[in-house]
Amino acid sequence: MKRKAYLRRKTKETDISLTLNIDGTGKYKIDTGIGFLDHMLELFSFHGFFDLEVKAKGDLKVDIHHTNEDLGIALAEAFKKALGNKQGIKRFGSAFIPMDETLVQVVLDISGRPNLTLTGYALETARGKKNVIYSLSTAKQFLRAFTNTLGLNLHIQILYGEDTHHIIEAIFKGLAKALDEATQIEKRSRGVPSTKGKI
Repeated sequence: MKRKAYLRRKTKETDISLTLNIDGTGKYKIDTGIGFLDHMLELFSFHGFFDLEVKAKGDLKVDIHHTNEDLGIALAEAFKKALGNKQGIKRFGSAFIPMDETLVQVVLDISGRPNLTLTGYALETARGKKNVIYSLSTAKQFLRAFTNTLGLNLHIQILYGEDTHHIIEAIFKGLAKALDEATQIEKRSRGVPSTKGKI
């Protein structure tokens, strides 16, 4: 079973092409126009062993909001398409990620019921390659779009940290590791991982 997806999402604000292979090796080619987000998606692809290609054009002359949010939606749509009816997946995943002075915990359930709970704190502002400000609030917007579209129950706890760059990086790495675990096929499973028979 090939768990791959290609999609194009085009609005008046953004134009996004995205290819995803859940059962990949962590190869990536990312160009969103937002340097810091490029880096986060590269980490996400690499540590989750997802092959990911993303090309995005957005109204960055306004700000990064539309591009950032629509990328969260597009990535979730690709996962949703590639997972199909979610038959045989483990469904749950978790990870603790240390990043220098930072420690983040990510726990998730591909439940079909969207929820994002993000707790903890950050003290600085992260900056990307192109000097575009990417804050924890901006990361939360991406994650909310991703969880709402995929139907993901996502809990992130920033246990401690001082540098927002490290905190956001730990979040994306944790999301990758937890999602990799949750999308793995459980050999003992006989169908959709729910007593309801449907997610």
